[in-house]
Amino acid sequence: MEQINDIQVVPCTSSNYLKPFRVHYSQNGTKKSWDFMRTHDSVSVLIFNTTSHCFVLVKQFRPAVYMCEWERTQPKAPESAEQAAEEKEWAAAAAPETPRGETAATVGGGETPQPPGSVGMTYELCAGLVDKADLSLEEIARQEVLEECGYDVPVAKLRRITSYRSGVGVTGAKQTMFYAEVSDENCVGEGGGEPQEGELIEVVKVPLHEAMTFAYDESIPKTMGVIFSFIWFHNNMSPKYKISTNV
Repeated sequence: MEQINDIQVVPCTSSNYLKPFRVHYSQNGTKKSWDFMRTHDSVSVLIFNTTSHCFVLVKQFRPAVYMCEWERTQPKAPESAEQAAEEKEWAAAAAPETPRGETAATVGGGETPQPPGSVGMTYELCAGLVDKADLSLEEIARQEVLEECGYDVPVAKLRRITSYRSGVGVTGAKQTMFYAEVSDENCVGEGGGEPQEGELIEVVKVPLHEAMTFAYDESIPKTMGVIFSFIWFHNNMSPKYKISTNV
């Protein structure tokens, strides 16, 4: 899953998932503009296995994460004189008290080697897009749990935790989070997602007693949903199992 090759970055002229826009507006008399993406809403599910007392997460390769990490190591492209002048003017206005003689560091040299695919792997809650108008959020969540993690969970067993806006600076899409308790008896498949849709997902189990350490370990790439849901469980469900989830 971590063998990433033949990378090509091309313009995105059309997409079934993202549609870029620019909005112009006035706020308190000040004219402004903002670029945003129209995207689908989504659902996510915190899955807890009561047989083994562990959380069930998914691990997958995220190209956006991978490319962001790669670009961090790339040398800056030379600026045109016009770009340099604009940046200098903006910097002077934004930070007028910068001491004289100090300049921004620059990175030289040739291209950096391609990083390993592991830098694009992230731990996430089971999740999916809300793109089926004939299904409720609970039904979509149930489908995702079955496809990605292999557990058959009745809709009635899904507990709604909350909904929130994700990526508000770019998308503003809404995600609704659910909680589902499963047992080994509910496992009817291996999960892994839908291969025909290009999904390649690894099912990962995190023991309950290690959950909060996992959540705050910055060396483990994970989504905010994982951190928030583990804290929610710690505050609302852990007394039921009489197991400490403290770091």
